[in-house]
Amino acid sequence: MRIGLLSDTHSYLDPQVFELFAEVDEIWHAGDVGKLSVAEELKVFKPFRCVYGNIDGQDIRLDYPRDLRWECEGMDVWMTHIGGYPGRYNQRVRSIMKSNPPGLFICGHSHILKVMFDEKHQCLHINPGAAGKSGFHRVRTMVRFSIVEGRVKDLEAIELGHR
Repeated sequence: MRIGLLSDTHSYLDPQVFELFAEVDEIWHAGDVGKLSVAEELKVFKPFRCVYGNIDGQDIRLDYPRDLRWECEGMDVWMTHIGGYPGRYNQRVRSIMKSNPPGLFICGHSHILKVMFDEKHQCLHINPGAAGKSGFHRVRTMVRFSIVEGRVKDLEAIELGHR
């Protein structure tokens, strides 16, 4: 399964996304979509999974949950918007990591692209950074990867250009 992962679009959907995600099987959005039309365009393009973020309004919150947890090709995946990262998870995430860690933890919010393995919880953490133009980040980013037999493979960090 080939995945295109993005976050923090903040109502801006770069046209490059359609070319760069042309070969993916699913698109996952880790919150702060902005306008519902962004999610709708992605949903029409490819199978789509999304969580809402802190800037998302009621329209997005009605269609998408705070957390998604599912199995993908033998990998237990958990996606939420605000989560932190290994050694610095927020309190809500930290308690779930203690009791039931996933194999892959995805979040957004920080606008900082980060891929780290959490040794303590034996979990891969991915934050794709921010694909939109709002925020303090200088370069817009997203991620592509595959999940094969319960393992993340061929991960690529993609730069979309300057904010």
